[in-house]
Amino acid sequence: MKDLGLSGANPVGTPLEMNQKLTSVYYDTWLHNHNVIADEKLKDPSIYQGLVGRLLYLTMTRPDLAFAVQVLSQFMHCPKDPHLEYALRVVKYTMAEPGLGVLMPAESISKLTAYCDLDWGACVETKRSVTGYLVKFGGSLISWKSNKQENVFRSSVEAEFRSMASCTAEITWLVGMFKELGIHVDLPVQLMCDNKPSIEITANPISHERTKHIDINYHFVRERIIHGLIKTEHVSTKEKLAHLLIKGLGKAQHDYLLRNLGVKNLFQPSA
Repeated sequence: MKDLGLSGANPVGTPLEMNQKLTSVYYDTWLHNHNVIADEKLKDPSIYQGLVGRLLYLTMTRPDLAFAVQVLSQFMHCPKDPHLEYALRVVKYTMAEPGLGVLMPAESISKLTAYCDLDWGACVETKRSVTGYLVKFGGSLISWKSNKQENVFRSSVEAEFRSMASCTAEITWLVGMFKELGIHVDLPVQLMCDNKPSIEITANPISHERTKHIDINYHFVRERIIHGLIKTEHVSTKEKLAHLLIKGLGKAQHDYLLRNLGVKNLFQPSA
């Protein structure tokens, strides 16, 4: 914060503003050709690159930063002034509670629970979806990820299956790791998502018209269900804990999800 001259800055309540969409220089050039004023490129991109690199390090223990940093890291090659402004906003957010982090209690139940979520077609430029997942061991977070999908999907169900498959792969790896460490994990692992059509399709062993274009991800998830590794369950919109990993939220919802994820201020003694 001293390096950036933010020691006296006022903290902010969320990493990114709600519904904020950042765009690249190339997209701005296209808009400029259509009589839209483009943002200025940074004269020294190394400042932005170094800052985002530091923030990436923080995401190892700060799931609340994962989405914002994932967005900012897309513009490392050619950042603009607005990109730096939002990177500095993330720093100001960390100033509010620098001690936030993941705490694992000494005693924890041997149960894994996973959540996945999706913002379909979220990218302004490519219409690729943003997906996020997290895995809890007992009441503690042990794994999380926010990323933009590599392909454009024509339906939300198709994109949701890609999200579920990514989360299922992480569950598979975690269960195997716990097995090697001699730690018992209750199976099946609950995989919580809010897309009812996707859940209904995984529960139906008969391939039909809706699964023709999603065979690989569908069969990957379906196979893990048959083997008893996971069990898909519907979660209400309010309890979508992975929502924190796919879009900027208002402060009330942001704080609510952090509390339910078990993210705590490690500098403050528990009540």
